[in-house]
Amino acid sequence: MLDVIHCPGHTPGHIVFHHAASKLAIVGDVLFQGSIGRTDFPRGNHQDLIDSITQKLWPLGNDTVFVPGHGPTSNFGFERQRNGFVADHVLA
Repeated sequence: MLDVIHCPGHTPGHIVFHHAASKLAIVGDVLFQGSIGRTDFPRGNHQDLIDSITQKLWPLGNDTVFVPGHGPTSNFGFERQRNGFVADHVLA
């Protein structure tokens, strides 16, 4: 079963698919290895994107692997340590 998680910011209606049993998330253009999605589209919102990542994706677990809309896969723990936009130390 896939969970559907509303993650606005990149676009207002963006969703993420999460398969808890396999610790896999398909995030589209919300999060990338080392970066985040664009928010300069109509109705995109930078703070909503940051909130979606930190409040909805991080709780899925550091060992959850994610598949972005393009580029290499990563996991939430790696991004929490090293992503220059949403790493814990950047947002602290």
